[in-house]
Amino acid sequence: MPSELFADAVTAQSAMEDPTNPLILLSTSTGDIYIELLSREAPNNVENFLALAHGEIEFINPNSNTSFQPRYFDGMQFHRVVPGFVVQAGSPYHNPLGMPSTLLSDEINANSLGLDQQQVLDADGNFNSLLNIKSKEEFHEILLKPLYASLEIESEVEMLDRQFEIFNTLNSLTIKQAYENQGYRYTNEITTREITRGIVALANAGPDQNGPEFFIALENLPWLSGRNTVIGKVIEGMETADAIGNTNIDPVNPSRFATLIYSLRRIN
Repeated sequence: MPSELFADAVTAQSAMEDPTNPLILLSTSTGDIYIELLSREAPNNVENFLALAHGEIEFINPNSNTSFQPRYFDGMQFHRVVPGFVVQAGSPYHNPLGMPSTLLSDEINANSLGLDQQQVLDADGNFNSLLNIKSKEEFHEILLKPLYASLEIESEVEMLDRQFEIFNTLNSLTIKQAYENQGYRYTNEITTREITRGIVALANAGPDQNGPEFFIALENLPWLSGRNTVIGKVIEGMETADAIGNTNIDPVNPSRFATLIYSLRRIN
């Protein structure tokens, strides 16, 4: 293994934010990554992630109707890699075991992220950059369609009759409210941190759709904050994550160049 990809358990433990948090060794074909899981910030999802890693979740073999408890992540690839964005693994579509029977709710505090103070539109009518809206189609899907649903507007006639209400609502809308219109539900009982470089968060197909799939952020990704549950952060081995992130991997077409997960274990 190249020296620049060397990571050590002793120095990783000394770098932990809270030594009572779980420390994970993610061992891959590219190198080792040490991840501190943030139990107080996403207790249910962290517990589920560890249970999947350690073989404590029961799966049913549909052919024999027998149950078994596999170490879910072992042998999986980083099936999605977008250089300068994320490295992603754990997809049930790339695991013969499929999807665990239970998907977990989000654990996100939008207020601690300041999303309750961020307006969707600025004084000049421009979209807040946190929304990452780049087209009219995205504007309709991300903001207008959920807004119409929240206002119970079901026809074009209603839309025209209530256009001033729509305009005023849109101008007063916060990002938190916009995400709530999309179906996200937040809590004030935990603290949530932004998705910045090195953060480990759960990938999802929408609100409250948290399973085994996770990603490591290669850069600051503020438009994902408030929409993905943060479960940890890389404290040593980010060079390995960057090395994994050097080669684009398309999840639709699996590649022999994708990095393999040897094992994912708690070590403290």
